[in-house]
Amino acid sequence: MPVSAEQQRRAPYDPMPHGPAEVGVGPWVGPWPEGEQYDAALLAEGDRRNVVDRYRYWTVDAIVADLDTRRHDFHVAIENWQHDFNIGTIVRTANAFLAGEVHIVGNRRWNRRGAMVTDRYQHVRHHPDVAGLAAYLHDRGATLLGIDNLPGSEPIETLALPRRTCLLFGQEGPGLSAAAREACDGTFSITQFGSTRSINASAAAAIAMHTWVRQHADLDGEHSWIG
Repeated sequence: MPVSAEQQRRAPYDPMPHGPAEVGVGPWVGPWPEGEQYDAALLAEGDRRNVVDRYRYWTVDAIVADLDTRRHDFHVAIENWQHDFNIGTIVRTANAFLAGEVHIVGNRRWNRRGAMVTDRYQHVRHHPDVAGLAAYLHDRGATLLGIDNLPGSEPIETLALPRRTCLLFGQEGPGLSAAAREACDGTFSITQFGSTRSINASAAAAIAMHTWVRQHADLDGEHSWIG
C-alpha cells in the first residue's frame, strides 16, 4: 500500500498514523458558549488535551467536578518504594475506568511520566505505609485486596469483587511487600498459561480494574464511552 505524504510526515511511533494530524480541536468558531465550565484560553487557542469530546474547552476543575458526580466505588493503591515507572501507567488506567481515589503508599514522590497528566483528574492520596492505607479504607467500609501470584490467592476470573474495595498493587519484580500482604483482607491472582512467572504490573492492574468494571459498572449508561 503506498504511503501518503501525510503519513510520511507523521512520526513512526505515532499510535494513530491514520488519524487526524492534530489531537483535539482548534479555537472555538462562532459565539462563545456560556457556562462556568469553559476555559477562555482554550476557547481562544484550541484544546489539544487528551480528553473525550464531552470535556473539550472545559477547565480542569470543571472536569474533576463532573467526574466526581459519577466516580466508581473501587479505589486503586500502588506501593511506591522504588519509584516504579509503572505507577504512572496505573494512574492513567485508573482514570480511564474512573476509580474513586488513587493511593500512593510509601515514598510521596512518584514517577508521573506514564500518567500523561491524567493525575490532574484523579484524587491522589498519599499514605506512608500500608497500615495507614488499610485503616483509611476500613473506616470507610471498604476492603483491601492485593494482587499477587501468592500461594492461597484466589483467581480473579472466579472472584466476586466487593463493590467497595481497593485494589493494591506492588512494585514491578518483588510484588507486594510483606507488610502489604499482612494488611490485605485477601489476595487474588491472574491466571496465566505461558512460560513466564508473572506479567507486567501495569498490565495486571488494567486487568483487575476491568474485572471490577465488568462486575459492577453501568455499561449501558450515558456516561460510558469507547476510548
